[in-house]
Amino acid sequence: MKKILIIMLMIVLVSILVLVGCAKPAPSPTQTSTPSPSPTTPLAGPTEIVIGATNSLTGNLSGFGQGMAFGHQSAVEDINKQGGIFIKEYNRKLPVRLVMLDDQSDPIKAGTLVESLILQDKVNFLLIGGGNPPGYAAAAIAAQKYKTPAVGDDGPYESNRAMWEPVGGWKYSWTTGFHIAVPASPGDWWYNKPGYTIMDMAATLINQFGVQTNKKTAIFASDEPDGRAWYNSFPNALKEMGLEVVGYDKELGIAPPNTQDFTATIKQWKDNNCELMFGNALAPWFGNLWRQSQELGFKPKLVYAGRAALFYTDINAWGGDLPLGIGCEQLWSPSYDPKVCPGIGGTTPQSYYERWTAAKNQPLNQGIGFAYANSQVLFDAIERAGTLDKEKVNEALAKTDMLTIVNRVVFDKDHFAQIPICWGQWFKTDKAYKWEWQTVLSRHDFIAETAKPLFPIPY
Repeated sequence: MKKILIIMLMIVLVSILVLVGCAKPAPSPTQTSTPSPSPTTPLAGPTEIVIGATNSLTGNLSGFGQGMAFGHQSAVEDINKQGGIFIKEYNRKLPVRLVMLDDQSDPIKAGTLVESLILQDKVNFLLIGGGNPPGYAAAAIAAQKYKTPAVGDDGPYESNRAMWEPVGGWKYSWTTGFHIAVPASPGDWWYNKPGYTIMDMAATLINQFGVQTNKKTAIFASDEPDGRAWYNSFPNALKEMGLEVVGYDKELGIAPPNTQDFTATIKQWKDNNCELMFGNALAPWFGNLWRQSQELGFKPKLVYAGRAALFYTDINAWGGDLPLGIGCEQLWSPSYDPKVCPGIGGTTPQSYYERWTAAKNQPLNQGIGFAYANSQVLFDAIERAGTLDKEKVNEALAKTDMLTIVNRVVFDKDHFAQIPICWGQWFKTDKAYKWEWQTVLSRHDFIAETAKPLFPIPY
């Protein structure tokens, strides 16, 4: 199955490489030496820092993209309120201008748009939207070709690593995300700390609620890189924790993204009386699966719908009461402690969340947190480098160790930074929007739980 994942990813990567290879590299800017500035005299130079961003503002990943776009824009607004980023080489602050393009959830477009940002818009640096591993790969390949530092979110470490290894890694791309099951290595700052992998959160759930079930478990995944990476790593770990994973040996529960009829799969889960359900899928795919499950009377006590249940716009599209009690990994929330999860200037996790709801009239979109944090990381590296020289900024990114609105960010040898993981569920609310996200399980002293878990799900 790992070979299948790698083959799928390589097909995408080869397609991207063919397209990226068609463009001519941008000429390297001529570097001239300048005298050291005096403490009070600004030097001539650029009038702004141009940062390009690609996000999935439309398409099946728009839940990710809309939150990511808001995060990038908000961070730029906050840094510009302070006058911009101080650049030692010019002895002054430079404001940031953000150029954002919509990749329409298409991985091929993600790569070509990054090329356009570099060649046409002449951006200095890049921010890459999340939720689309093949799209991230496309952007990373273009960033590598033009030696332009890029910071983005790529979801699971496992899918990132599966794309990274065949091409020998990307020198100019830096990723925040989470591990599904691969633990920290000795020397990693989060080594032996709870709450930093999806598997750890699942184990906590199982320890708390598994004894109240028959431990028979349905597993599901949409068959694309992110879902396949989950399906290849997660079920075996569940079996090691004592769960009976139904149909895994026959690949029951994994199906192409365009699958419409899940009747046969659901019938097998129901016939086996599965009381637990774990998976990772595209939101529309899971919406169809879950709607048919309810129609067929399949009602497990606990449902972990990784990725599918992250965003309000996605779960609201399922209709009716289908979102009630559906849970998944939590990547960010306003309940983070501002002392160790600071924003720029006076921005706190709570004030930032309120800014989102006021602007969008929607409950939490978790993408706003890590997009803002990625922007903080890039701004910090530019300031520490003291220059707009791309190589020096890239070197500064390698040395990143800072507190952001998602807590600590440190990149490992794979250019990957682990963020903390919690678990949340969707609850009914009497607000204008029908559904609200609540943090129901946290293993971190800086992330507060905001509600008790819904168990069993009250159908």
